[in-house]
Amino acid sequence: MARPTKFRMVEFFPTEDYFVPLGKPKCEIEEIILKVEELEAMRLKDIEELNQEECAEKMQVSRQTFQNIIDSARKKVAIALTEGKAIKISGGNYTTKLCKFKCLECGQIYEIKYSQDREGCPSCGSSRVMCSKKVAGFCKSWCKCNNACIDEE
Repeated sequence: MARPTKFRMVEFFPTEDYFVPLGKPKCEIEEIILKVEELEAMRLKDIEELNQEECAEKMQVSRQTFQNIIDSARKKVAIALTEGKAIKISGGNYTTKLCKFKCLECGQIYEIKYSQDREGCPSCGSSRVMCSKKVAGFCKSWCKCNNACIDEE
């Protein structure tokens, strides 16, 4: 029995998530799905120019897992470019360094970076806020909620 896939830490989300070859009829376009963590692996290695160990550490995976992720990503991009396929960035097994909070006064749900202190609800200013843990694996050891998590309704 295979082990369950661990979540990979991702810091970057593209504003554009679909790329199409120019001049090809839509009915003829096949698409390749590039996972969010595959894009992150390429960003860290090819744009940030980090070494494999640093990339793996940032994504909180082993070096071998990082190598598997980036190999898959590069193969998908190469196929899309050489065969004229669209690239859709979607899905994967990832998590972010964002804490999701819910205001107990007004019900507002918002996200802040894990390194920020939770000062209060940005909507009503109430200090009665709690970390929401609806997303699997959301509240991690680095989350500043001090385990004051609630289930999001």
